[in-house]
Formats: sequence, structure tokens, C-alpha cells
Amino acid sequence: MTDVVKADNSEKAGASIKARILVFGNTLVEEDSLALKLLPKLRKAFKGIEFKEFDTSENLEDEGGDLIILDTAFGIEKVTLIEDLDSLQMSKTCSMHDFDLPITLRILIKLKAIDSVKIIAIPAGYDEKLAGKEAAEIIGELFHRPI
Repeated sequence: MTDVVKADNSEKAGASIKARILVFGNTLVEEDSLALKLLPKLRKAFKGIEFKEFDTSENLEDEGGDLIILDTAFGIEKVTLIEDLDSLQMSKTCSMHDFDLPITLRILIKLKAIDSVKIIAIPAGYDEKLAGKEAAEIIGELFHRPI
């Protein structure tokens, strides 16, 4: 789950984007499961896009240089495309087990292990039907595909 301070909804989709979205979440934690709940409908709507379930931020660098992530977030009011990692709030880290997605992404970019990241952030506790509609709109824009 990601904490958001502010978000930039600008879109800079490029030809280098592969048709893959990494989907984060935890089915055991209700407030962190919405992205996973959307998978069946998103897979049906976007058959040419691979939606890969990802349960940890380990080995993200193996997923390509330009990442697109679908995840739940706090601090936003609607499904939002985040392209600026500086808009993500870091959690208080007490141990290596507390490392979260924004920290991992910043490290991977700094090390040049990945080139860019776009996060389709879904508000925690958001209506599932509305989340699916808004996420599908963003995905359609990113990949220049109609819903």
C-alpha cells in the first residue's frame, strides 16, 4: 500500500511501454486488496495486457525498465496516475521488513535499475465498481486502447 501526499495526473505514455501492469495487494488485508479484486474485469477488458500479481517489491528490476503498477493508496480521493515519486510519502522504516514500495522504487531509479514508474493508485476503501471504471480509463489512456 502506498501513501500519497499529492499526485500529478499528467500522462506521458510512450512507445517503450510494454503491455504489462504489476498488480500489488494483499487479499488478507481488506484495505489493501482492491487492486487484486479488479483483476478479473481488467483482464477481460484488456486482453492484450498482462496483469502480473506481485506480492512484494523484491526483484522489480527484473520486470523491465519502465514499470506500471496498480496498487492501493492512502491520501487520494479518486483513482490517480502517479508519475512523480516525490509525491509519494515514505513510511517510517524501523527494519528491513518495513521497506515499502516508494523506498524501493526510489532506490531502483537512483541505481538506474529501472528507468521510470507509473502508479495507478486506487484509494483505500474506495467503491469497487468506481475503482474499476476509473482504473480502466487510465489504463486505456496509457496504452492508447479503448475500454
